[in-house]
This record gives sequence, structure tokens and C-alpha cells, in this order.
Amino acid sequence: MCATKTVDVEATVAQTNLLWESGAGVVRIAVDNLNEVAALAKVRDCTTANLSVDLQENYRLALKVAPLVDKIRYNPGHLYHFEPERAWQDKVRMIADTAGENDCAIRIGVNCGSVDPAKLEKYVPADSITPMLESALEHSEFLDSLGFTHFCVSLKDSHPAKVVEANRRFARERPDVPLHLGVTEAGMPPEGIVKTQVAFEQLISQGIGDTIRVSLTVPNNRKHEEIAAGRKILDDIEASRFLGQDSLSTGGLNIISCPSCSRVENASFVELAEKVRKMTEYAANQPFTIAVMGCRVNGPGETDDADLGLWCGANRVNLKRGGQSLGKYTYDEILHRLRKELDSMIASGNRG
Repeated sequence: MCATKTVDVEATVAQTNLLWESGAGVVRIAVDNLNEVAALAKVRDCTTANLSVDLQENYRLALKVAPLVDKIRYNPGHLYHFEPERAWQDKVRMIADTAGENDCAIRIGVNCGSVDPAKLEKYVPADSITPMLESALEHSEFLDSLGFTHFCVSLKDSHPAKVVEANRRFARERPDVPLHLGVTEAGMPPEGIVKTQVAFEQLISQGIGDTIRVSLTVPNNRKHEEIAAGRKILDDIEASRFLGQDSLSTGGLNIISCPSCSRVENASFVELAEKVRKMTEYAANQPFTIAVMGCRVNGPGETDDADLGLWCGANRVNLKRGGQSLGKYTYDEILHRLRKELDSMIASGNRG
């Protein structure tokens, strides 16, 4: 996925072509407003890459972007934000009709941090996988009812074991639907690569999965490393060079961070994630999860499950402890405040 601002056409074209030339089969670009639609049209004229558009809250933009791309990705959990009074079925019908008229594929992209709120109420916190699974199955069945078959599904979580379970369960229910595999918020390399490979090797070796995405927290000029990492993982699986679950650190500090993408409001997010990793080295054996998220789209939900969560905005970082807001801090202030909370948790032995 492109990490440049979509409205920066020159940078987005350059990154799109770099990812394409590095071996990406599809390059995804986020679009959330009419200015970004106009920019996408210019990008389309400057690249031969297969393009996927990442719709955010405004599903109606599908009407404008479908003629420009090869695939439309929508998140079922985001359909509730825009025109909440309108049934999700009506929104998906519009997306499917538009995709069909323009020969576009669709990806139903289910993410652990932004699941259908009604399903969350039924199962979370005891079970975070079933809401994702039910959402994916429900939307697949609805597209079936419309006669739209050119779609795939993704079920992504930051925990490799949950990615494996969710995709295994979906594959048992709907072996006919292609699966796009990914570990969301895998984090910085090399840990993010390890988490991803552990999930992929368990699924792909069982014949589950059709396409992949490696999501790493790296600066914009290193986004092509995701492609290289993905191809190496596939090579390792083909050669039966498996890491195994033992390669994942268990019981110690777990830092999850989302990939840099065009939704990031402040590029300092990536540098902050590195600083958090460095600063927390003293707590490596502590059984806590710290989440560092870079945007307003998934940041609020994806920090709720962490013991300590940093949701990064343009000028301030929102700090959470166990989903409870502790306030907003500047990028210069946040590390000191984070350490204070982490020390408190260590001293008390309490998680967020």
C-alpha cells in the first residue's frame, strides 16, 4: 500500500511504480475525499500498475474511483460511519453494482480494530475472532445474493495466532472464496517479518491463502521492503524453511505498530515507534502490549485492546491505558508520559 499522501501525485506515482517494479501484484491507494479522487485519476494516467482503491468511510466515492482502478477494498466496520441511517446492505449493493459496471474486483477487508459494532457487543472481549468471521461470512453471502462473484476476503489481526484461526475457520466455511492474508500492525522489522511469516507458514502450507500483504512500520522510502519480505517468506515456505511459533517471543513486551500509509497524519509516527521500542528495552520481560498507531481510521479501535496505546494525530498523540484515555501529548512529551505509565504498571503488576 502506498504510504505517500494521495494528493501528492508526483510522490504517489513514484512510489506506485517502485512497488510495482519491486514485484507487487497490486498497489493499494487510499481515497477519502474528492481531492484524492482527482489525484488518483492523475496517478492512473502515469502508471501501468494494477491499482486497488482503499475506501474509507465514504462508500459513495466508489462511483468515482471504480473507472480508475482494478479493485475496490471496503471495510465492513467502516460502513457504519457515513450515512449511519442507511442499511449496510444498500451501501454494499451500490459498491457491487458500481464494481460490476466497471469490471472491478472487490476485497472485503475485515480488520480487528474496526469490526461491526453490533457484533462486537455480542462477543467481545471474550471472543474477538467470531465477530470478524461472522462479518466476513455475512458480506460474502450478501455479495453472492447479488450475483457478484469477483471478490476476495481478508481477516487481519495483529496477533499471528488469531490470523491463523480466523482464516482457517473462514476457509472451512467458504473454501470457494479467495483469501488475502496479512498480519495487521505487525510492527517494525525484524519482529514484524517474523510475526507475519509465522502466520503465513501455518496457513499457506495447508493450502490457505491466495494473495499476501506484509505490513511493516517503515519510512516511506523503505516501503518496497514489504515486497522483498513477502517474497522471501514465500520462498522460505516453498523450501520448508519454517520459523515455527517458538520464534515468537512469549510472555514479554509486545510492541505492535501499524504500517506507514497515506492515512498517517504525521510522518513522525514511524520515528516515534522506533523510539518507543528503544525506550522500552528495559521492560522487555514484562507481559504487556504497547500499540503505536498512526491514523484516525484504525488508531482508536486498535489501541483499545493494548495495555498502553498511542494513537498518533497530526500534532498530538492520544495516550490510552486499557482503552481508557489518559490525554493528548505532543510528540516531544509522549515518551516521558508513556514511561511513567509503564513504570506504574510494572510496579503494581497490573495490566491496562
